[in-house]
Amino acid sequence: MKIHPTAIVDKKAKLADDVEVGPYAIIGPDVEIGKGTKIGAHAVIDGYTTIGDGCRIFTGAVVGSIPQDLKYKKDTKSILKVGKNNIIREYVTMNPGTDEGGITSIGDGNLFMAYSHVAHDCKVGNNCIIANSGTIAGHVELEDRVVIGGLAAIHQFTRIGKLAIIGGCSKVVQDVPPFSLCDGHPASVFGLNMVGLRRAGISKEAQLALKKAFKILFYSGLSFKTAIQRVMSDSECIGFEEVRYLLGFIRDSKRGVCRGKDIS
Repeated sequence: MKIHPTAIVDKKAKLADDVEVGPYAIIGPDVEIGKGTKIGAHAVIDGYTTIGDGCRIFTGAVVGSIPQDLKYKKDTKSILKVGKNNIIREYVTMNPGTDEGGITSIGDGNLFMAYSHVAHDCKVGNNCIIANSGTIAGHVELEDRVVIGGLAAIHQFTRIGKLAIIGGCSKVVQDVPPFSLCDGHPASVFGLNMVGLRRAGISKEAQLALKKAFKILFYSGLSFKTAIQRVMSDSECIGFEEVRYLLGFIRDSKRGVCRGKDIS
């Protein structure tokens, strides 16, 4: 291990043989860090925190400190689990769960830009990007390949569907449907994330089906219940897994789903 002499690493911490720890970094006793991970100067890794292989944690990041939740009780054993190949930039903050055994989980291959925040009991999927000062409140779920713009704020218990993009400075108070472009205060659906769909290898036929489904669901003026029934009865839509997933996401929503914004 390459540990700078000014770093403070608790003897009980478990670090893989090739972990690098920069100047003045602090690593607590219940931390586990996987192979190839690099910890930058002045970073703090604390709590019951596990960091996977190949992560980069930059200057001043604070990962695993107790949650900013008044319900948290001292000495509660709650967990932060960070997967592989994540990039955690300068001054990012991540908190574990609130209750005993509560978990905040981060998948693989995510990018957390400077000053972004992941609160207690969140679940972040794989290959997500949270831009500078993006703020994710408690109990939020981000599915795979979500992009959150800078200074956007995500309300507690909100779910963000896979391949969704949220514009910078947006206020998100309801679930964001998968494959969507959302923006605004509060956030509204502006259309499909066509670039994301192509990059994810979604077929052109499925893209056309999603486009038609989006028109019915978000721009027809129908209630979601009626719009879902109409999409389900449309043979050009319902034959595609992506459309069925979208409908299931809307049906399962507990906070309600962002509505469409007419930009014509």
